[in-house]
Amino acid sequence: MRYQSPDPYHSTLIPLMISAEDALARLDERTNRHAVEDGYRERGHFFDAVAALWVAGELVHVEDLVLHDARMDARAPTHELTIAHAVLRARRRVWLAEPSWALSTPGLSALRGEQLAVASGDDAASADPDQQPPLAHGGGEQGRAAEYGEEDEVNPMAAELAAIDAVIARSQQLLDAHDQDALDLAERAARATDPEPLGQLGLLFDDEWDEQARLDDWRQAIAAADQLPPCLGAALLFDTWERAEPLRRQHWLGSLLVSAYLRSRGKVTSHLLAFNTGLKTIRHERRRSQDAITRWSAFLEAMIVTADLGLKELDRLSLAKTQMEMRVRDRRSNSSLPALIELVLSRPIVSAALVAHHVGVTPRGALNLVRELGIREMTGRGRYRGWGVL
Repeated sequence: MRYQSPDPYHSTLIPLMISAEDALARLDERTNRHAVEDGYRERGHFFDAVAALWVAGELVHVEDLVLHDARMDARAPTHELTIAHAVLRARRRVWLAEPSWALSTPGLSALRGEQLAVASGDDAASADPDQQPPLAHGGGEQGRAAEYGEEDEVNPMAAELAAIDAVIARSQQLLDAHDQDALDLAERAARATDPEPLGQLGLLFDDEWDEQARLDDWRQAIAAADQLPPCLGAALLFDTWERAEPLRRQHWLGSLLVSAYLRSRGKVTSHLLAFNTGLKTIRHERRRSQDAITRWSAFLEAMIVTADLGLKELDRLSLAKTQMEMRVRDRRSNSSLPALIELVLSRPIVSAALVAHHVGVTPRGALNLVRELGIREMTGRGRYRGWGVL
């Protein structure tokens, strides 16, 4: 299906485009010179990963994601939590790379997981135990003697050990034959009930769905997006992704690539825009409307909301940092409170175990530090307590 782009300079889109351009410019300028830039950027990774699952219809708690990222899960991680952590790791990887890396062929391949290629012939041979060279001491009775350091003397148990090896070998042959008979029987039964079996996962996936071709078609839209203002170009790329759906198991990658595109255009350079935090406030009917102008309008409104939320987050973090620094003003130079302030500003929520691990104190000491810093408790649970900046 070929994507039909609407008129990017439609009268409905122009005011929204101007507002989005202005809002993102103000957010980027303020973040670039803000004292909590690093903490704001790291917190944005967590909030956007959780919001990406929200947009997809799944619920993940941000405190669970923080603990899972620190390998301190309070419970067994769910499938949705695992996906959210994949989004989190992808955002960090995109941010640490060059601005245009995510949109390049190597970048897209890496984000799709294709960098895990099959090892080379030499590596595969060294990793395959069946291809390993024989032991230096040989096999059979001589090898066993060399293994136990008995090369120079006759092993009195050699005959008995050889008999045991023979019995084990015959038993293994019988088991292998029985397993093969069972497999043959199962295959005949399957052919009898289903003469034309479906391919692998044929009931779940469409074999004609060519992800690579769809992804190549989407990348061709980048050239057209470069001819538009950054926000309209991002709208074009996001809407193209939503309509084409190149990756079925990584649909969340579209919003991440849009944020990377805005960074490559120089629109948002201080951080990786947490676009999903604003997108989740837009009604589903507008985001998935059949009318392209409505979808583009929803996208631009989401960018405006994202920028407003980012400015409010900077205000909260700035105020919290000032209040916490006032509490440690007269502390000794080797106090652990400054390290705790850094942790609190870089995570949406912290637990006693996380504080103890990051600061290097005992769990009891972590509770004392939290009490001294006056951080607000956010969970209200008896068995699991968390603190953070609201």
